[in-house]
Amino acid sequence: MAMAIGTTGCTDTPEEKAKEYGQEIWFETYLYDYGQIEEDSDGTWSFAFKNLGKEAIVINRVRSTCGCTIPNWPREPIEPGASGKIRVKYNTARTGTFMKSVVVYSTAANSPVKLQIKGKVIPK
Repeated sequence: MAMAIGTTGCTDTPEEKAKEYGQEIWFETYLYDYGQIEEDSDGTWSFAFKNLGKEAIVINRVRSTCGCTIPNWPREPIEPGASGKIRVKYNTARTGTFMKSVVVYSTAANSPVKLQIKGKVIPK
């Protein structure tokens, strides 16, 4: 008796799965953990993304949950297949644990998208 073994979707990358679910703007990660970061150090992180859609995407705005987290994003249209980054700078002047969100509003079908950063700022 012969038995056929096949693979169905086992080799799908996270990017391919996101496209199957209709995500047009796809981020490599949606949560970044700084771990322990020293007070007054550089609290910058960049969330990499890709346009999986068939049309250019425009990021209209990126809002943070507080003034301690400053986002910066590309203002030009992101063409299909193109990538970009949303830079987030957390103010590390305050010590303690933090978890902050930034929400990305765009022309993508899966807008808005919530991104998060977390960590613990320790004294010098």
